[in-house]
Amino acid sequence: METKWLHDFIALSEQGSFSRAAESRFVTQPAFSRRIRSLENWLGVALVCRNRYPLELTPAGEAFLEQARQLLAQVYGMRSQLRLSQQQTPGLSLITQPALAVTFFPAWLHRLRPALGEGLVRLNTGHYHEAMEQFVAGAVDFLLCFADAGSTAALQRLNVERLRVGQDRLALVSATDDQGSPRFQLDDEQPLPLLLYPKDAYLGALVQRECLPALAEQPWQPVCENALGEGLKAQLLQGEGVAFLPESLVRDELATGRVLPLNGVRPLELTIELCRLGEPRSELAERFWQQSTLLADKMGALRP
Repeated sequence: METKWLHDFIALSEQGSFSRAAESRFVTQPAFSRRIRSLENWLGVALVCRNRYPLELTPAGEAFLEQARQLLAQVYGMRSQLRLSQQQTPGLSLITQPALAVTFFPAWLHRLRPALGEGLVRLNTGHYHEAMEQFVAGAVDFLLCFADAGSTAALQRLNVERLRVGQDRLALVSATDDQGSPRFQLDDEQPLPLLLYPKDAYLGALVQRECLPALAEQPWQPVCENALGEGLKAQLLQGEGVAFLPESLVRDELATGRVLPLNGVRPLELTIELCRLGEPRSELAERFWQQSTLLADKMGALRP
């Protein structure tokens, strides 16, 4: 059995429909349905009444729901205890999405470091749902993430403290040729070669939902998928296609003209949040939150 099946089942019970639950889990509905079926096959019982609307759980499903929540809490709680037992040096821990670990976190920590002293900061990375699962399970002190309406609603239900610490933009960009012009342009006749995040990745789902519809009548063709933004960037610089990337990921290339945004496609605004759940587990964690709050206020005051 996979823990993601348990998260899927809990999401299904909360959302009340396969389509909404699949969207909340950033997977396609067919893939989501297969995962629920896999859980049922593993347990040997039906959990959902598929011939009723609105959706209802079977008696077995109702009985298993609380057990699923307890199983997840136990699994992640045990993992947290084991990890803490191996940590000989006290410090604080964060988990974030891979893109933010590269683009945002280093400079943010550098600004905070004078107030933190020599305290150890452990940074783990995981894709959105993995990061959320570890955060909710209490395996880390903080979650650093891109935030949208879906994630905001989930975090609000958990009474999570959220702090807006930065912003970025997801832009459609292309490498330039020897003349300094984009290698690829919007053209109603020529398909645009797209380098994409997988659909089940956070930014991939965002691109599918918000960015691709903005291309309107522009034909496009997927040429490669890569879960890592750095990988998409490397392929983009090789001239293999265009990609929707955080502007911070290609900041230097934009400044030098090696990469240009394509005209006609409006960048998508991204909000970056720092989140914590429950009481701070150390003096260093509390100091990190307070200094992050001060820095966020200062940076907000500096923005026009």
